[in-house]
This record gives sequence, C-alpha cells and structure tokens, in this order.
Amino acid sequence: MQKGKRLRIAILFLSVMPIITPGYAQTAPRPLHDVIIRDGLIYDGSGTEPFVGVVAIDGDRISAVSRKDSLARGRLEIDAHGLAVAPGFINMLSWANESLLADGRGVSDIKQGVTLEVMGEGESMGPLTPAMQRLHTQREGDIQYPIKWTRLSGYLEQLQAQGISPNVASFVGAATVRVYELGESNVDPTPAQLIQMRALVRQAMQEGAMGLASALIYAPGTYAKTPELVALAREAGLCGGMYISHLRSEGDRLLPALDELITISRESGTPAEIYHLKQAGKDNWVKYDAALMRIENARAQGLRITADMYTYTAGATGLDASMPPWVQDGGFEAWQARLRDPAVRARVATEMKAPGTGWENLFYAAGRAENMILIGFKNPALKRYTGMTLAAVAASRHTSPEQTAMDLVVEDGSRVGTAYFLMSEHNIRREVKLPWVSFGSDEAAPAAEGIFLKSQNHPRAYGNVARLLGRYVRDKKLLSLQTAVARLSNLPARNLGLHDRGLLAPGYFGDIAIFDPATISDRATFAQPAQYAVGMRDVLVNGQLVLRDGIPTGIKPGRFVRGPGWTGWPGGSACKPSAGLEPAP
Repeated sequence: MQKGKRLRIAILFLSVMPIITPGYAQTAPRPLHDVIIRDGLIYDGSGTEPFVGVVAIDGDRISAVSRKDSLARGRLEIDAHGLAVAPGFINMLSWANESLLADGRGVSDIKQGVTLEVMGEGESMGPLTPAMQRLHTQREGDIQYPIKWTRLSGYLEQLQAQGISPNVASFVGAATVRVYELGESNVDPTPAQLIQMRALVRQAMQEGAMGLASALIYAPGTYAKTPELVALAREAGLCGGMYISHLRSEGDRLLPALDELITISRESGTPAEIYHLKQAGKDNWVKYDAALMRIENARAQGLRITADMYTYTAGATGLDASMPPWVQDGGFEAWQARLRDPAVRARVATEMKAPGTGWENLFYAAGRAENMILIGFKNPALKRYTGMTLAAVAASRHTSPEQTAMDLVVEDGSRVGTAYFLMSEHNIRREVKLPWVSFGSDEAAPAAEGIFLKSQNHPRAYGNVARLLGRYVRDKKLLSLQTAVARLSNLPARNLGLHDRGLLAPGYFGDIAIFDPATISDRATFAQPAQYAVGMRDVLVNGQLVLRDGIPTGIKPGRFVRGPGWTGWPGGSACKPSAGLEPAP
C-alpha cells in the first residue's frame, strides 16, 4: 500500500510539472510591437529628469513608454543604449517652402532631429490669385516649380502627396492675404476689403493653418497698420490659432514694436509670439532688459506672449531690408524699375546711410558693409559673388556699397539673399535660458548637394538645433538637456495647439529623435555652410525611420499637420462665430 501511494503521488506531480517548467514559461505570448526603442535615456519632453527605459510604437503612434525593460518585442528593434531618446523637434520658423518641393527629404533638418517644419513668416504659399501665381512663378530662383494650387492647404497637401520626410504646417501670411485683396501697393483696406481679408484668414484656419503670421519690416507687409492686424489676428484667435510676428522693428524702435505686438494680442484676444527675438544693431544691444520687462509684464497680466530664436549673431534676409519701403511700393518689379532712376538712387543711397525713419534699416544696423555677406543670387553671372561681403564686391566693382547694393538688385532680378551681423553673443546666451522661448532656423531644409549648392544658406539651415544642444547646452551649460528638449518639442507643440505631438507618451505620434548628447554639434560656418550637423543617429516620423545611423533612409512619411480650426476634426472646427464676414471667394 505504501508503495502504491508513493506511485500515485509521483504520477500526480508529473501531471502538474508543465505548469512550472521553464520551457512552458517561454511559450507564453509576448507583446509584439511595430517598433521597440530599448535602453535609451528617455527625455520625454516634459522637462523632468530623464530615465532609462523603453518606447514602443504601433502604427504611427507611441503605444507605451516604460521605465524598465520588458519582454515586449518589436518587428523593428532599436538599441539606444548610451543615447538620448527625445520627442522630434519642432522648427517654429522654417523656410522649407521651396526646398521641400525640390527634395522632400529635408536632410539638413532631419539630421538635427527636426520632425515638424512650421512655415509662413509673413508670406505663405496661399491663398493665391491667378496674378499672384504668375508673379510667384516669375520671381522663382534656383528652384523652379509649377504652382498648381491656389489655397494654402493645397500647397501643403501637395507636399504630402509628393512625399516628404518631415511633417509640415504653416501659418497664413498677413502679407499674402493683403496682396490677395489689395495688391502690393501702400494702401489701406476699405471696410469691405477688410471683411474679405478676415474671411480669407478664417478660410485658411478652417483648412488647417496654425494662425496668422506677419513680417512688418518688409513691403508690402510693412504697410499694414495695427488695426488691420488686430482684425486679422482676431479671426485666427477665434479658430484657436495664434498671432506670430517679425516685429516692425528689432532695432531702433524695438520697444514700440513690442508694444504693438502686445496691443494686437490684447485687443484681438489672441496669443502672440515674437519671431526670432533679438536686439539688432550694436546701439540696441542694451535694450535687452527693457524688452524682457515688457514681455514679462504682459505675461504677468495674463497674456500668452512667447518667442522663438535662432542661435547665431547674424540674421539673413535680402537687400530689401537695406532700402526704404517707399522705393519698394508696388512690388519687386516697381522697385527694380525705380532703382534705374538716378534721382531715386541718390535719395535711396542717402537714406541707407542713416537710421531708418519709420522703417528698419539693416544696412545701417550692420554698421559697415564688411558685416554683410551676400549668399543668394538668381542671375548665374552674379553667383561668383556668393559668400563675399558687400564691401568686397563693392571694391571689386569700384562703386560704393550703397550703389553696389542697388546695382545687384537690378542686375539679379531678386532681393539678393544677404547675411547681416547684427546681434550680441551675450544677449543670445541670455535668451537661450528664457523658459518661454522655442527655436526656429529661419531657413530652408536643404541637402548639401545638387541644386542647393548653386547658392549659399545661412549656416543655421544646417546647425541651428545642433548648435543649441552642443554649444549652449553641453559646452556652455546654460540650460539642462531636459529643459532644452522640452523647449524644442513640448513648448512649441503647446503653443501651436497640438495635443498629440511634442511628448513621448502613449497616444502621441511617433516623432522621435535619438542622438548622442556627447557629440551632437553644428559644423556649418559662413565660409562653408553646407555641412551637416553630427551626433543625431536615428529619427522617426510618424513611426517610420527617416534617418538611420545618421543616413537618410529616403522614406517619406511626413504629413500636413493641421491646426485646431480645421473643419475635418472629428469634433469639428474650433472656430467660433465671427460677425460680419462675407464668404471668402
């Protein structure tokens, strides 16, 4: 009996053994995700301390973020050991409008972790009348392309359809709306015309624009008076958007220009952002504290005033910023024609040599022609001057810098891209630390090849983000890496009203930058700008790898990211009613 009892116990033990054997445990189902990013130091975009963990992606969205490793597997496994894993970065001021038409990869920005390009500074790619389409085509430079769209949304949809690696978004340009209704002359809208301009803004918002953008030192945008801008900004605000502006002055009249932006925000009820916050011209560097006080006071009063910046002491624009608005009245062709008149040239030369009276004179602010580098020509015969200072070109042509600038505009048939050295490194270091400042390159997203080498870019096209993370975060230790990541991702996403980008969190889109904090750096210089940044290893956009091991994959999953006023949202447009609007044409 005792022996039989032991046998029965042995049989019973053998019958339950599979429950506890290692072999059986290994056959238990393990979660399978599309992508697993494992063992990286996760900077989730919130600004809190990073942690080692795992990010899982399914489809185009993040499905899990864990502080510890798990048994989950991925169809694609990315080992991020020793690297930072961050939300993709947002370029708050991008001029990738044309470069993405030529090359949808956006290489210079992708290699810095930028996953969203936000365009539209003052001028946007729509709305366009047939006459505007013809003029735009006529004024194209190295990059030639047909304009088949009329609405801003049509342009952004075309980008998505042709294939782009980064996501794209855009403000509607106040100057573009003005030209649509008024042309390029210095005139004020009638009440009826202003209603039509407001309707155009609302239409763009309902099609997905992020808000209204102005650039108030350039004709024809500079012709807009404050009440006009308040009326247009109000329409953007009623649709959940923001007003963002290149101030009417960043130099001699910086403080009144800030007051104007704050007034527009207050009277329109719309959040406002300052494009590329700066104090331009050596005499204006001391205005930093007064400018900061104005902004902080407005914020303390409950206004949401923010800013963005680039990390260089030189800006870049055209020679139009060196000449008074009156000579540009009516558009480029009228400006070019006037510059052939000796009497006009004499007056313009005189005004270029003095502080602008009611206009922003960057020729004067730069201090001398040696502080102006010519970087963008349209005429092949003039491209030999690319990278030279205006002073050097003037000397080679035996004409004054003022006369040379006018000659180049006439001969090139363009505004002539120019870098102006205007800012203080000391002030840049102070601005970098401001918690309400995000970052924008104010440049295209070119590749260091092909058509992009016909002209030069400002080095910020290749290095703005990497310069922040390398020079100012790692080397100068002006702010922590987690703070910098938050201000490159979550801060601009919140300002734009994007609720599913800018963080590493479940439900957010899979826009992710994986980089080495010890090596990320800019390499571009003014002498050799077409040099890629280093240190960014992998970048994902909407869950797909667009950069792997530092090399663009050619995959183009980028999308048109729409603002809160879009009528296609499941809950409908965020636009509130606006009295007195006529339907936009």
